[in-house]
Amino acid sequence: MSVVQDLPTPGGARGMRTRASAFGGRHRSLSITLGMALVAAVLPVLAGVPPFSSFQPQAAWIDGFTNAGVFVLLALGLNIVVGVAGLLDLGYAAFFAIGSYAYAYAASPFGNQILGINVQAALGDAAGLVFWPMLAIGALVAALFGVLLGAPTLRLRGDYLAIVTLGFGEIVPIVFLNSDAVTNGTNGIGGIYRPYLPGFGAYSATNPWPYYITTVAVVTLVLILCYRLVESRIGRAWEAIREDELAAAANGINTVTTKLLAFALGASTAGIAGVLNTAKLTVVSPDQFTFVISFTVLAMVVLGGMGNFWGVAVGAFVIYTINNVVLKSLNQFFQSVGVPILKDIDFLQLQFLLYGLALVAMMLLRPEGLFPNSRRTRELHADVVPVEEDAEGEAAAGGAAGGAGEGGR
Repeated sequence: MSVVQDLPTPGGARGMRTRASAFGGRHRSLSITLGMALVAAVLPVLAGVPPFSSFQPQAAWIDGFTNAGVFVLLALGLNIVVGVAGLLDLGYAAFFAIGSYAYAYAASPFGNQILGINVQAALGDAAGLVFWPMLAIGALVAALFGVLLGAPTLRLRGDYLAIVTLGFGEIVPIVFLNSDAVTNGTNGIGGIYRPYLPGFGAYSATNPWPYYITTVAVVTLVLILCYRLVESRIGRAWEAIREDELAAAANGINTVTTKLLAFALGASTAGIAGVLNTAKLTVVSPDQFTFVISFTVLAMVVLGGMGNFWGVAVGAFVIYTINNVVLKSLNQFFQSVGVPILKDIDFLQLQFLLYGLALVAMMLLRPEGLFPNSRRTRELHADVVPVEEDAEGEAAAGGAAGGAGEGGR
């Protein structure tokens, strides 16, 4: 038995945390699956009890949780690009749009006409079966566009890369908007088939549970893959590039291909989110993919805790739920309770004001995010050594080195 194994395990809450952390490190996939299963079971229960049931019915909460899961997927993908590899991407919504339109082409009469196929004639009522292979195909299509964008631009760094990705994020929705012949322009593509599961049938617009369970399963799988990647040799290369790209290149890392892989994998996750979102909405249009989406997902990554996938997932879920569910329900809640001043405030009109104030407060009080990566916490909260003490320390170190040299002689 090793010396480490012979050491006593701390007791109490600290010991439980230590054992849980050790178990999670040894069985990462199992711990993620158990954690997501627990969260998926607890959320519907919370939605059905006060005070949450006072805001909206349980079914509406489940639908909101599903929409939040789409943004969790987007945040996980962007965390690979921004949080792990250190590349600032301001046009992430473009890949979300590409995944959405990829599914729309495969699962709608309009798209089938463009592609020259007829899924409805081949599968009949089970046309929604294309949803399952399209999760992988949508990811591959988005990853391909990520490579096409990244190949000529990833030699840029910092602000220059951010500007290029911002331009790409603006170009893609405009192309979809103005290509009436192949995208139906401003009207978008409607009549998209809902997912179909053998033995269960087609998903329904009135039953949010199948979408909720499917989203939870997809998020779980993506989380497992993200952790496997970041703990692999590729993940260590991404972290090296994030810390110092020149030093990473000097140590033999091909920075261009490594960054390109990060860009492609981040884009593929956005493609999966696009397929999920379009299958739920059954319609896709260019106005769904504005810069606000890219900014919101980036804010979720920063506020959740860059580099920490669990933190980013929780941060994205909390931010979406507060911004799109709670704030929109505050009017009805305070009017029903009868609070004198609050019942006259239209929180829906103040939605983005409150969101902006929360962002400012968060960056001032906890810049590392809600659930930060341990390394980022140390970077942002490192003790600052005064100039006088630093100079004295250097002088003492120099004297000690000199004395050691004389002793050696």
